[in-house]
Amino acid sequence: MANWTHFHLIRIEFLGYRYHGWMKQPGLKTIHQMIDKTLLFILGHENFKTLGCSRTDAKVSAEDFAFELFTMETFELPKLLQLLNTNLPNDIRAKSISKVNSSFNIIQDVRVKEYHYHFTFGDRPHPFNAPTIHYFSENLDINLMKEAAGIFKGTHCFKRYVSKPSAGTQFDREILISEVVQNKESGLKQAYYFRIASTGFMRYQVRLMMGSLLDVGQGVISLEQLKESLEDSDKPPMFRIAPSSGLRLHRVTFK
Repeated sequence: MANWTHFHLIRIEFLGYRYHGWMKQPGLKTIHQMIDKTLLFILGHENFKTLGCSRTDAKVSAEDFAFELFTMETFELPKLLQLLNTNLPNDIRAKSISKVNSSFNIIQDVRVKEYHYHFTFGDRPHPFNAPTIHYFSENLDINLMKEAAGIFKGTHCFKRYVSKPSAGTQFDREILISEVVQNKESGLKQAYYFRIASTGFMRYQVRLMMGSLLDVGQGVISLEQLKESLEDSDKPPMFRIAPSSGLRLHRVTFK
């Protein structure tokens, strides 16, 4: 294992619509793959490592994502930022670069992750919205969905809101923020986003939570059934998972 001497925290934003998430996967285009490919071109060697703060699903975007760059050399940070943005694809942008020390842990030092799930319904929007705002053709009771979102806030067992958990998965999670907010900046008549924040999320957790909110909004399940989904963990997982294209990692904060 290399004894890295220099550590940099790099924040990026990206449109995830044409990527299969952050993590490298054989034969698939991912954000991590494009980052490493670009750094290989800039640095001219393979003696570096990158590690992301989180996984993301295919087509999920990020307004604030962070990864750590481990090297044996230091850089002029403004110059490296410029080179990244000159050579990265147009749907990925580096926002900032800062130095961190060897004790910084890009995964364990995350304090809060905040996701926004953007959606609209009613009149069908322009197709150009498809990569970042998911359209639902069904009518939704937004006031009921707002009430349902509040049920998630606090510490609950989210065993029914995870896909393929590992043996040591911790199902009890504290939800710091959970609300449905009108998106007044979208230019759409019926545009909202589900705002959700926690120290961390399990696989598909946010999309399963959003799926349940949609079921409440369409009258498929009641508020009481939603409450029960957090209390009776022995029942099967919640079945509806919201499509990934509406989801964005909005902000990552570190300790």
